[in-house]
Amino acid sequence: MPGFDASARARLTDALKAEARRLGFDGCGVSEATQLDEEAHRLERWLAQERHASMRWMENHFDKRVDPRRLVDGARSVVSVIHNYYQPASSSQNDPGVGRIARYAWGDDYHDVLRERLGQLFFWLEEAVGGSLGGRVFTDSAPVLDKAWAERGGLGWIGKNANLINPQIGSFFFVGEMVVDVPLAYDGPMTDHCGSCRRCLDACPTEAIVAPYQIDANRCISYLTIEHRGDWPDDAPVGEMGRWIFGCDVCQDVCPWTKKFSRPTGEPRYAARDGVAGTTLDDWAELDVEAFRARFKGSAVKRAKYEGWMRNVEQARR
Repeated sequence: MPGFDASARARLTDALKAEARRLGFDGCGVSEATQLDEEAHRLERWLAQERHASMRWMENHFDKRVDPRRLVDGARSVVSVIHNYYQPASSSQNDPGVGRIARYAWGDDYHDVLRERLGQLFFWLEEAVGGSLGGRVFTDSAPVLDKAWAERGGLGWIGKNANLINPQIGSFFFVGEMVVDVPLAYDGPMTDHCGSCRRCLDACPTEAIVAPYQIDANRCISYLTIEHRGDWPDDAPVGEMGRWIFGCDVCQDVCPWTKKFSRPTGEPRYAARDGVAGTTLDDWAELDVEAFRARFKGSAVKRAKYEGWMRNVEQARR
């Protein structure tokens, strides 16, 4: 961009990060839009080992997943943001008859919240550069390796449980991106601070973390209760899934960084809806399809669909 020297890029980037904080994001990092060579090799191996289970869509658009310039013509920068959704679990979550739902799905659908906030940030940047901005915002809405970009932008490191860990707020947060055609000042990646810790590996009920930084979706409770459709696979570890009926928080709950630094979210739309986090399995079993749709309108839980939800409830009641 003519006249956009290093000093101007630094000022614009600082102002962008300040606006992200004003909009309520808990972190904003910037990296150069380029091909993710190392991540591409890891993704290829993961797919070849069929650890993506039935998520065949992960095989599609490989080139776009590892190079944002194939998603946005002329892309120069990837702006990553994180948005804290953590809420302490209520005492009822420990009751043996309560169905457990991952924290991220207690409130409104994060796609809607993040998309709105990212849209506001995009419009701010568009005005800041004089209305000539080209780009897109992403909230799980396209083949983007969001954790990899956030790591490159200095917002944390990808831990042994494959979650992004931020040293200020742990890992209970959402990640979103803007890919734009404006050059900015780029951050660098953060050092991995997992060290010799293996609490997430040891705590996983189904041994889905098959090695540090390696997840087998075929054994993952989150995959099985959300993405998997139909009956349980013959080799699914359903007997070890416990009371989880949508997602799983175990590997995050045991992480020392997350246990120490998680703090309640300031976003009211992530607050737990009435009758979601502490409802018994017996009550969930009485839910009909219309009640399901009403209870989870505007919620990420709809991803499992009614049939998958009731399958999960039935399994957890055994």
